[in-house]
Amino acid sequence: MSRAFIKETDPDDDEPQLPPLPQGGKNYMTPQGYARMRGELLELIDNERPKIVEIVHWAASNGDRSENGDYLYGKKRLREIDRRIRFLTKRLEIAEVVDPSIHHGKDQIFFGATVTYVDDEDTERTVRIMGIDEADSSAGDVSWISPIARTLLKAREGDVLRLVMPERVSEIEVLAVEYPAPTAKD
Repeated sequence: MSRAFIKETDPDDDEPQLPPLPQGGKNYMTPQGYARMRGELLELIDNERPKIVEIVHWAASNGDRSENGDYLYGKKRLREIDRRIRFLTKRLEIAEVVDPSIHHGKDQIFFGATVTYVDDEDTERTVRIMGIDEADSSAGDVSWISPIARTLLKAREGDVLRLVMPERVSEIEVLAVEYPAPTAKD
C-alpha cells in the first residue's frame, strides 16, 4: 500500500488537548468565557497572525530557507496559530452561552453557581461550575462535566449527596449556593 496519502503526525501537535464534549452534550459557556475566547480568536486573526506572516515573508525573501531561523520559527508559529484559530472557531460555533445571573438568589445548583460544600472529613471547599473551556482548577472553577459538578447539579442548599470517586465514595453537604448579580442593561 502506498503511504503517500497517509497523514503523518506533526511533531508540533504536542499542545495539550482539552477534554472532549460529552456525546450529544452542549458546550455551555458563561458570557464572560465566550467573550474571552472570542477576544483571543480576534487577537490571533487581526494582530498576531498578520505579524508572523510578515516576518515569514521577509525571512523568505532573504534567500536560503533551510537555515533561516526566522523563517523556520515563523512557519512553526503560523501552524500553531492556525491550529488554535481552528480550535477556537469550532468551540465558539457550538457554544451555548448561559448567563448564571438569571438564577441569582436561588438555592438550587445550576451552571454558573458558586457552591460551598463540606465533605465527610470536614473539609470545606468552594467551587464554581463553569464551561469545559473556561474551567480553571487553580481558581476553584470546575467543568460542568466533572464528577463533583455532576453530583452537585440540581441539588439545593442543605442537601447531602454521595460523591463517587475512583478510590471511594464520600458524602458531601451543600452549605451555600451563590450566583453573580444581574448586570444593569441599558
